Amino acid sequence: MSGGREPVAVLSPLPGRRVVLSQVPDPVFSQGLVGGGAAVEPDPGVGRLMAIAPLEGRVIKVMPHAYIIQHACGAAVLVHMGIDTVNLKGEGFTVHAAKGDQVRAGDPMVEVDIALVRDRGLSPCCPVVVLDTAPDAVIPSEVDAQVTAGDPLFNLPE
Repeated sequence: MSGGREPVAVLSPLPGRRVVLSQVPDPVFSQGLVGGGAAVEPDPGVGRLMAIAPLEGRVIKVMPHAYIIQHACGAAVLVHMGIDTVNLKGEGFTVHAAKGDQVRAGDPMVEVDIALVRDRGLSPCCPVVVLDTAPDAVIPSEVDAQVTAGDPLFNLPE
């Protein structure tokens, strides 16, 4: 990556409360083991939500509970909807994108039933991480603030 590019905003994939990664109830995310970023805690009482693409790029992986989009600059952003939601084996998720798709920020990616996630005793907290970056490489925007889907979470690190 060259040092002179315009900042690339990574948007919130879901509405809720923006939290720092250290508050995510999973050590892989809270300790920044997969990279730096932020997370969104969906509001209590919500049902189904559409998770959107947090930035423009190519879908390099999509599973019911998570997806990765790679920006043209090379950075790859993981959106993981909920903690331990892989154990739901796709239940409560409807995928709207496919590997190889070129997406724009805000495009629909995966619909998730937040109420079902909570009903199964799982956290709906949604980490948004720039893969293979240092845990402190990303400075989130205002923490503990309410965000809507499409609001900026942080900028990609240079």
